[in-house]
Amino acid sequence: MGSLGGGVGARRPRFLCLHGFRTSGEIMRKQVVGKWPAEVTARLDLVFADAPFPAEGKSDVEGIFDPPYYEWFQFDKGFTEYRNLDKCIDYIEDLMIKQGPFDGLMGFSQGSILSAALVGFQQQGLALTRVPKIKYLVIIAGARFRSAIVADKAYAIKIKIPSLHFLGDNDFLKDAGEKLIESFVDPFIIRHPKGHTVPRLVDEKSLEVMSHFLDKMEKEISEHSSTEAESPVDVEEKEMCIY
Repeated sequence: MGSLGGGVGARRPRFLCLHGFRTSGEIMRKQVVGKWPAEVTARLDLVFADAPFPAEGKSDVEGIFDPPYYEWFQFDKGFTEYRNLDKCIDYIEDLMIKQGPFDGLMGFSQGSILSAALVGFQQQGLALTRVPKIKYLVIIAGARFRSAIVADKAYAIKIKIPSLHFLGDNDFLKDAGEKLIESFVDPFIIRHPKGHTVPRLVDEKSLEVMSHFLDKMEKEISEHSSTEAESPVDVEEKEMCIY
């Protein structure tokens, strides 16, 4: 298994983390940082945001995690009609402008469905046009949007950026997660025996896949930083960027 220590002095990949339905950024922080080994989380710069809308109903984590609870957008029982999706996407873009730049998105459940689609929208020039391209994805318990109108835009072409997908054997979204993976080129996949949850990273195989994913990101970021450092920057052009 590759070292989980990371390169000395390497810049950590920065991720905007989108939590699950009717939870919160703080809850997702506990789900991820509280479950994954420090050797993994130390190699990531994670920013946990709250969704824009207060929960409109009971949260499944009530009694497990404290409120407040939020949701990214609302949907019907068939998950084919959505309310406030456009407002949600605008909200996320504003977050990325104010708190970015970000290298990637990490999502769980509703946040993962949204994260994967956002990359597809961005590739088509339909969303996140004011922020740098998303270069990496971590999808935990994900799925595709079921609406044909949304899906035709989000998954029109295969997503080529490095992506890591967590699939639970007992997750009710497992089949939908498998379908989502078909929209990606050469995805990294971690399978676990649990259900709809952020799994612990305890077995050697999962840690190995995670390590390879982290290594790939760090290598690409290091190479990109080196290229930028070697490229001469015109003083006037640099000043124009400030304004």
